[in-house]
Amino acid sequence: MFSEDDLLPISALQHLLYCDRQCALIHLEQLWAENSLTVRGRHLHERADSGKSERRDSVRTVRSLPLRSLAWGLIGKADVVEFHAEPAGQRAFPVEYKHGKPKAHDADRVQLCAQALCLEEMLGVSVPAGALFYGKTRRRLDVPFDASLRAITAQTIARLHELIASRITPAAVYEKAKCDRCSLINLCMPKARQRIGASDYVERALASVLSTGAASD
Repeated sequence: MFSEDDLLPISALQHLLYCDRQCALIHLEQLWAENSLTVRGRHLHERADSGKSERRDSVRTVRSLPLRSLAWGLIGKADVVEFHAEPAGQRAFPVEYKHGKPKAHDADRVQLCAQALCLEEMLGVSVPAGALFYGKTRRRLDVPFDASLRAITAQTIARLHELIASRITPAAVYEKAKCDRCSLINLCMPKARQRIGASDYVERALASVLSTGAASD
C-alpha cells in the first residue's frame, strides 16, 4: 500500500512506455515543452473535460472524474466515465480521448487500463472494458481489460515507481521515429548528447593508451 505522498500520475505510464528518458525529464526534472502534437492533444482533452455530467437513457456520463489508487500508487483523472445501468448494478466504462490515431504500442491501452484499476479500487466493482476515442479517426476503439493487458499494466506501474524512486534520468538514445515527434527534443538533445558521449569515450580511450605507454617507459 502506498501513501498519499507516493502517488504518481497515471499519465506518466504513457510517457514511460514511449520513452524512459522522456518520463524522467517530465516527472523527475519537471521539464515540459509544447509542440503541435501536444497542443492538439491538450485541446482535445479540454473539449472532453469542459462538459458537465449528463444522463441519457440508462447511461450516466461523468467527465473529469478524479482517480486514485493507494494499492497501485496512482493518481489522475479520467476524461470520461460512463456508468451503464444494468440489472446487477452500474457498470463503469472509462473513455480516454487521444488526438491522433490508434498506435502499434501499448501506451494508450495501459493508461486506460490503469484508470480501470483505480476505478475498481474506488468503486469496489469490476471494470471489464473501456474505450479510446481518437481525434483523427473520430472513432472509438473498444479495449477489453483482459489478463494480458492487466499484467502489462502492472509491470509498467512497478517500473514507473522504480524509475521515480531511483531519481536517475536515463541517458539519451536517439530514435528518429520517436525523438523527432517528441516535444522535449530540444531539451533532451539526443543527437548532441550521443556525439558528446562518443567524444568522451574517444578521449578516455586515448588517455588510457597514453597512460599505459608512459607507464611502460
